[in-house]
Amino acid sequence: MSVPAVQTHGLTKHYGPVVALDALDLTVPPGEVFGFLGPNGAGKSTTIRLLLGLVRPTAGRAELFGVDAADVAAAHRLLAHVPADVALWPRLTGAETLELLGRTGPGVDAAYRDELVARFDLDLRRPARAYSTGNRQKVALVAAFATRAPLLVLDEPTSGLDPLMEREFQRAVGEARERGQTVFLSSHQLAEVEAVCDRVGILRAGTLVEVAGIADLRRLHRTEVAITHSGRAPDLLGVPGVQAVETVGPSRLRLTLDGAPGPALRALAEADVTALEVREPTLEEIFLEYYGSDQLTEPSR
Repeated sequence: MSVPAVQTHGLTKHYGPVVALDALDLTVPPGEVFGFLGPNGAGKSTTIRLLLGLVRPTAGRAELFGVDAADVAAAHRLLAHVPADVALWPRLTGAETLELLGRTGPGVDAAYRDELVARFDLDLRRPARAYSTGNRQKVALVAAFATRAPLLVLDEPTSGLDPLMEREFQRAVGEARERGQTVFLSSHQLAEVEAVCDRVGILRAGTLVEVAGIADLRRLHRTEVAITHSGRAPDLLGVPGVQAVETVGPSRLRLTLDGAPGPALRALAEADVTALEVREPTLEEIFLEYYGSDQLTEPSR
């Protein structure tokens, strides 16, 4: 059995009376792209600081490939990190910055780095002080993806990127997966997570409330089905899995399914259905269902 890329055991962090992270138990296997979701204040940033050894846990521990995250020198030989707010050495050019980061990390694929520079349309001749937020982000992303580190920890990595560069980011994540690297992606960009992740963990007020694959997570929530029919409307009352039926127009119904759709589909097969539309909930809707509006404005932790 392979050693997990990331594993936490009762990982807890208090800041005075505030519980930023409460007994987090999480396992991320090697080679997985794992999405870590939560609004400001949920504990995402605290978790990443603990994984990076930047703060000490109040209780519990975190391990990266079996190495205690508190052993910062050993743990950082296994990872590359892209922070949410990238700060670079202002006098160094982009090329000098990439060279420095390549020498201090666990090794770099120089040819792939050059390819990424072209794909991200990054001008390496300019000093960092002349870079926009998006270009500073590009430097950090190129440095991380070009490294041979087995673990990439990405914290809100596409802030400041335009849609074209976001697609390049998604492509680079897929290439990292193909190389067997593990990606731990903390984000509130739900479409981004949906596009690249294998599994998702949802954090609420410092507590992990769900870990599931993207498809599995959707199946835990309701699905809307809209049908158009001719003649008599299908009788869906009492059909297992049908939570609500609403008339939305002449010869048109909308029903909400919770669970397996088989019984509802069999009932619909007996009616004269002329059109059927199925809409799965988006990750954003799932996210809002977990958090509600009162959870979205907490101060960051």
